[in-house]
Amino acid sequence: MKRSDRLIGLTNYFLNHPRTLTQLTYFTDRFDASKSSISEDLDMIHEMFQYEGIGVLHRVSGAAGGVEYVPAFSKEASSSFIDKVCEDLQDASRILPGGYLYMSDLLGNPAIIKEIGQAFVSAFQHEKIDAVVTVETKGIPLAYAVADYLQVPVVIIRRNMRVTEGSSVSINYVSGRSQKIQTMVLPKRNLQEGKNVLIIDDFMKNGGTVSGMMNLLEEFKATVVGIGVFAEAEDEEDERMIDQYTSLIKVSNVDYRKKHIDVHRGSFYE
Repeated sequence: MKRSDRLIGLTNYFLNHPRTLTQLTYFTDRFDASKSSISEDLDMIHEMFQYEGIGVLHRVSGAAGGVEYVPAFSKEASSSFIDKVCEDLQDASRILPGGYLYMSDLLGNPAIIKEIGQAFVSAFQHEKIDAVVTVETKGIPLAYAVADYLQVPVVIIRRNMRVTEGSSVSINYVSGRSQKIQTMVLPKRNLQEGKNVLIIDDFMKNGGTVSGMMNLLEEFKATVVGIGVFAEAEDEEDERMIDQYTSLIKVSNVDYRKKHIDVHRGSFYE
């Protein structure tokens, strides 16, 4: 096999198996090449991944060692993507009653979801994360995009108990400004106790939902190592129920009657 062919095969493997430690013997057998040749190939791929700002190849020595692709995306690259998203969201026709913003078309676009996932990974790449947690429903695709790069499971908190998911833990929480009492449910089998979790949500106003998720996770003795929010309502900062979080986009000056809205970069880019 030519080196060019081997490089394509290796790159494809790593991009499809992030954070998976693989022994060199797997590659020598698969591509019928010596360890020295594979090692040189890995050096070239490592340098190109760094140049492209998409991560590194991490090598582990020893009998149980190998190499793994660790995604690490550049903040600069994601900022240009976020600027484009902000421009799209400033369309006044997206304003919904109650100060909300229509984003379903963006959150239903696989290419955009992938870019958002990369931005969140760059924000939390130094944290030890065992699971990505979200609440149904719009945060689910974002959580899967992040979890795919981190190679950790997704844990979905439900609004209602489901018989098919067995024994569950439920709590009541206050949903921000509306002060309505709502319920969250998480099956016991979905999350083991004592895990480090990353919370991902699509839109945050007062933070009542995220605060409820944190209270529920306390029942599982989980440690919340980060909170990632795609978009936050900047006008609600004074009444926010949480203060430690990372947002990609900030929405402010939403006026449904005058059809006016401002959208700009979130706290991650400040």
